[in-house]
Parts: sequence; C-alpha cells; structure tokens
Amino acid sequence: MKSQLLTTQWQQLPKDVILRLQGEKLHRYLRDVVVPFSAFYREVFERHGLKAESIRSVEDLEQIPFTSKADLVNTPEHPQRSRDFVLIPDQQILAKRPSTVGRALLHGREAVRRELEIEYRPIFMTSTTGRSADPVPFLYTNYDIDRLSVAGKRVMEVCDAKRDYRMLNMFPYAPHLAFWITHYASTEFGVFTVGTGGGKVMGTDGNLRMIQKIKPDVLIGMPTFLYHVLTHAVDEGIRCDTLKRLVLGGEKVAEGMRRKLRNLAAKLGSPNVQVLSTYGFTEAKMAWAECPFDVDETPSGYHLYPDLGIFEVVDPKTGIAVGEGEPGELVFTPLDAHGSVVLRYRTGDIIEGGLVYMPCPHCGRTVPRLIGKISRNSEVKSMQLDKIKGTLVDFNQLEHVLDDAPNIGAWQLEIRKHNDDPLELDELILHVQKLNDVPEERLSRELNNRFSERTEIRPNRIVYHDIDEMRHLLGVGVQLKEQKVLDRRPKKSSSAEPAPSLSPSLPSGLSPAGLINPLSANPSNNVEVKS
Repeated sequence: MKSQLLTTQWQQLPKDVILRLQGEKLHRYLRDVVVPFSAFYREVFERHGLKAESIRSVEDLEQIPFTSKADLVNTPEHPQRSRDFVLIPDQQILAKRPSTVGRALLHGREAVRRELEIEYRPIFMTSTTGRSADPVPFLYTNYDIDRLSVAGKRVMEVCDAKRDYRMLNMFPYAPHLAFWITHYASTEFGVFTVGTGGGKVMGTDGNLRMIQKIKPDVLIGMPTFLYHVLTHAVDEGIRCDTLKRLVLGGEKVAEGMRRKLRNLAAKLGSPNVQVLSTYGFTEAKMAWAECPFDVDETPSGYHLYPDLGIFEVVDPKTGIAVGEGEPGELVFTPLDAHGSVVLRYRTGDIIEGGLVYMPCPHCGRTVPRLIGKISRNSEVKSMQLDKIKGTLVDFNQLEHVLDDAPNIGAWQLEIRKHNDDPLELDELILHVQKLNDVPEERLSRELNNRFSERTEIRPNRIVYHDIDEMRHLLGVGVQLKEQKVLDRRPKKSSSAEPAPSLSPSLPSGLSPAGLINPLSANPSNNVEVKS
C-alpha cells in the first residue's frame, strides 16, 4: 500500500499547486484521522473551540497551538504522556463511515479488519536520543513503515544514488530514526547495504575491515564518527578508490567538516567524493537530503516532500510565520502519519536561509527546500563569565568556528565551574586534536584569534590530545551521539537528579502484548460494520 502522492510528479509542482493540495490533504487528515483518534489533539481542539472543518489551507494551520518537546515529556500529572499522541481508532466511528461499509460489502469484514490493522496497529518504535531527558517513544504502524520507505527512497533519489552502488550504513544500531530510515531506504530503493551499527557494535577496526571487504560507493553515518573512521583508514594506509558519496546525518555539518572529509577521502584514493548532509528528527518519522553540488557551489538545501508533511518557518520569539527565504524556527506537521502523531511541532531548530519554493539550481526539482545552516536554540547557553551578569553564548557558532579551523581535527568544548566550585565563574575548556605538525603555541594563538574575530569569548584553556584520547572524550562508538559540547556545571537544583535513561519505556497499555489490539477493547479485535 504505497503512498498516494499529491501527484505522480511530486517533485515538479509549482508553489500554488503545492499549497492548494497540501491544504486539501491537511483538511482530510485532521478530519478523518487525527482529531477523531488522538486523545491529545481531540482535547486541544475542544479546549480552543477548533473544528477540523475550519482548517482547509496551510495558512489555517496557525489556528492550531504549537506542540513542543515539553508536551511529550512525562510529568507526575501525566506519567504516560506519549500515549496521548498515539492514534487509537474508535470502533464505532469507523463502523459508521460509508467508506468502511462500502469496503466491507465489496471485500468482506475480515478484509476491512486487516486493512485497519495495517493502518492503526503499532508494530515498530523509534525514540528520541534522551540527551537531556528520558527518551520519548514514537510508534509506527505498517502504514508508517510504508511512508518511511517512501521517504527513504526519496533521500536516495535526491542524493542521486544508483542501484549498483554498495553502501555501508554506519549509524549506531539503536531504536533511532537515522539507522532505520537508512535501512528502509536501501531496501525500497534496491541498493546493496551492510549495516555496521557504528562503533558500538563492530568498533573502528570492524568498520575498517568492512570498508576493505565491501569497497563501498557510499558511506552514511554521523559526521564525527565518519571522520574518525576515515582518519584511522588513512593512518593505516587503507585504499578505497570506489567512494562516490559520504552522506551525513545526526549532527550539524559545517563546511570545514565537509572539507576535512573530502580531504580524507582523497587520501584513500577517492578525490571526487560528494559530501552531502541530511536533516531529520524522530518526531517527523522521516529525513530530507541535499542533492549533489560541486565543491565551489553553495549546498542545494534540504529537498522536502510536500505530500508527506508541511514545514512552517516562524519567528522563534513570537511564533508568527516569516516570509519566504527568511530565517526562523522550523515547525513541522505531518500529512499522512499514523501511530504517534504531533502537529505543528516546534523543532527548536533555526534555519538560516528559510523555506523557499524556487527550482533547485542543481537538480531542477521544484519541491520546497530548507536553505542554509541549521542551528539549535538549546545550544545557546548562559555563561557566568564575570561577576556582573551572565553572557549568552551561541555554541552553534562556536561549532562552525572549530569545524572550519584548518589545523585541528576532532574537538570538544567543555563548560565547567572554576575549581569545580558552584559559586565560581564559568570556564570554557577547548579540547583539540592537532593536525599538520603545527606547534601548539602557534595553533593556540590561531584558535584564540578565530574565537576573538567571530565571538565575544575565548577559551580559558586549550588542551591538546591525540586521536585516541579525543575518541574517548567524545564517546565515539560508545555514545549514540558524540559529545562535542559537554556542560559539566552542577545542576541548579540542590537535589540530585537521576541520569536520563537511554532506553525508552513504552506507554502503559502499549506494551508488546497490548499492541495486539488497538482497534477495540475486547480480545477478539473485531470491527463491527453496520450496513
């Protein structure tokens, strides 16, 4: 049951047609799927006096309140909050629909029951990474798996993959979107893929052996992990002259990181490799990619799928939509998701060049695109650098400063209190791996100058490490995401808080046993059809 697209030519629609068809699909989705079967949004619509009938265009979306990560987190009042976002169909509503009755008359009740089970019975789960709170589970039905495959195949198409390519999926093997969309993308597109599980499963040596054995055309994984693997490959004199694409996800990608990865690939024998970035997040259940571009060209931006979801760009302070091509916070609404569903989800991600509809200058597709660097609101941290007031430090900017620095490899920014005293000033410690045999004194001077030119602060200390020490500091192959910015300051609360779990717990009533029967409260799982 493949996705019914707005048109078979999903990537060649003009803006006015995209917006019109998105409005029509949004209306049907809210009316027939979300509002009747989502406990959270049914209550939201009732509380705000909203009707699905009144939302018929993309502009009408602004009537719906935003959803944020805070809405998904468990509280004492709502210990199983994520359950409220799972679509749980009402048997009586389904039975009264003419479409259900018609299908039952044509194909029989059992066929209708199987179809509804495909649509609404959760069978799969991913989760958020849980870096600042407990991981939030997101459930998928068979219907969602189909959409995940469609979105994954489009990533392949946008990246200009070929079916005779060989690919290594080097994302961590975990219940997280990156690994699984890559898996389903490769099976749907039909390309030979080996999943290494990143560093935690096979280790760096295992990944290197697989590169030598498979001779891949494509490596896809976290930028920091790919950097470390390729660095080791160069150090060990490994050759891999088959590489055509390095596809990156899970972290922001600065031009400096692209340049370093291209240089490493050239040393392996692949000087013409394309380094492409993807953007995705758990709550969307999909990811988007850049199309190939020449080294001296500006990246194409992330190519969106207008039939599967709607992006808004809003002012992060006011929540009001900004104009086309203007910077702002990304807000996402799906158009065809089942299982766990969030509407108008505030990502906390700021897009520098905004949302545009003009044809891509590289591939010619006319889909909406997200242009420019993406940074996170949460990476703007307050630091007490003097006794007078706190200073807001944008660590997104510092990451670009360091990734673009020519004489360093891996790095980590560590924030801590002076002498580990909670009442003392904050300190910024920069840990770096030195490249090119540059003297430490000269490199320290270069790095301090880069900080002074681009920011209002400088590191209190610069500490140099070899590649293995940096791997340990960053948690390469151990952590699900490498720890490039580490805040070691004590929590403000005096009571000790338990460390967040890396394993999401299913909402009560949605345990594997409870997933068998989402269509009714009785074990028979029968759908009553009234003729």
